[in-house]
Amino acid sequence: MLVHRLLGFGFESNVYLIEDKRNAVVDTGTGFYTEQLLSEIGRYVEVKSIDYIILTHEHFDHCGGAADLKNATGAEICMHEMAARTLEEGEQWSAMFFDAVQKATEVERKLREGDKIILGEAELRILHTPGHSPGSICLYDEKSRTLFSGDVVFAGGGIGRTDFYGGDAEQLVKSIKRLVELNVENLYPGHGDFVMGEGKAHIKMAERMSMYLL
Repeated sequence: MLVHRLLGFGFESNVYLIEDKRNAVVDTGTGFYTEQLLSEIGRYVEVKSIDYIILTHEHFDHCGGAADLKNATGAEICMHEMAARTLEEGEQWSAMFFDAVQKATEVERKLREGDKIILGEAELRILHTPGHSPGSICLYDEKSRTLFSGDVVFAGGGIGRTDFYGGDAEQLVKSIKRLVELNVENLYPGHGDFVMGEGKAHIKMAERMSMYLL
């Protein structure tokens, strides 16, 4: 498994390209820079070789580009079942903060706790980690000790906001405590820097920070 970070500037989420026997993209950014994103993907793999678009949650900065990226790649969109309505019904509550429109598109695979997306060497286990949003998920590959944490935790001990629609501080604390139990070396969060080799230490910092939410 190879992981490449794409976009990640300004209000854009980090977008991760996972290269394996099957290729996946984790999050899409707002969609304002889809052409740039496709160009960056094309540096590593054929755009049409993307099999999955996996969305960590239903906020526009992470899923606004889903419809356009799906059209360009033909990939299957995967998202937690509690978040899927935002895409399928084109809900605008998050997009409006960006003066933008959430394009409606089908979510082919509605994920639940414990599901797995098997790419080859990588087997991404779905962890339902609400708090930042109702449909937030993290993706954990036990073999490589890799966690894609969305906006639940960040490098340096940062934690997700809970003041958006559907946010819940108590749930976020519980979700972070779940992550502390994992053996994480590589941490790929939804914004900012990623961490190689000492991811668990950063999650523990986030756990200590989360105590101030209660």
